Amino acid sequence: MKGPGAGVAAAALLLAPMGLWAQQPAAPHEIHMMSAQAEAPFDPTGYWVSMITHDWLFRMVVPQRGQYTDVPITLKAKEFADTWQPGPDEAAGKQCEAYGAAVIMQVPEQLHITWQDPGTLKVQIDAGMQTRLLLFQANPALAHAPPSRQGYSVAQWMLYRTGQAPARQRAIPPPGAQQRANAPAAPPEPHYGWLRVSTTDMLAGLLRKNGVPYSGQTRMSENWVVTEADGDQWLTVTTILNDAEYLSQPYVENATFKKEPNGSQWDPTACTLD
Repeated sequence: MKGPGAGVAAAALLLAPMGLWAQQPAAPHEIHMMSAQAEAPFDPTGYWVSMITHDWLFRMVVPQRGQYTDVPITLKAKEFADTWQPGPDEAAGKQCEAYGAAVIMQVPEQLHITWQDPGTLKVQIDAGMQTRLLLFQANPALAHAPPSRQGYSVAQWMLYRTGQAPARQRAIPPPGAQQRANAPAAPPEPHYGWLRVSTTDMLAGLLRKNGVPYSGQTRMSENWVVTEADGDQWLTVTTILNDAEYLSQPYVENATFKKEPNGSQWDPTACTLD
């Protein structure tokens, strides 16, 4: 995969049958579970800036009423968007409805990604001052919390390793199979993969600032892939939205980010509908 072009490959991975990547059964030994941070196939941390390589008209400026191109909206969604006005929502303090999880990766922005703990990726976004938590372990408190702008996101590394069981199921050798004390340890075999994120429990919001809606029943799947090209690192996020109320079919979008050397361009700004 090369640089920004990784989006097409990422979409293919996300849409591929799950059986293609089915995990092999673990060896009949004790299983040693690594933390999500330790088993990461790439380093997602740092500062990343949006690269607006497509849909410039809809992402950099507020589209006009009726500009719903490329979004497979239902008749109900069109009726909503055709009559939507920003004034009432601004007066009600609902500007952040255009910065929810279903659309936030499409907003021109900077990301600051860190490990909040070994099982949680924290994604801070300067546009709208939003924060996403990608959970590799169940969090009952958050799972049963009321719906929110960024919803409840469950993450999983999709790993593969040539000639071995997935890194997620790394077995501890049984007694008698340990290496001799004076034998050099073999270097760990590289493993590869991507990050899959599933998000639910989102508040209803806007896919575009001209009133194109998504409902609170929306379910979102994402693939996050980091690649390198010409000395630069690229993060591609492929998103699939399913919303029976406002989308006539799954809505697929890609967002590409380039890694920044530092946070000098970090610029938190409030949500706005203009």
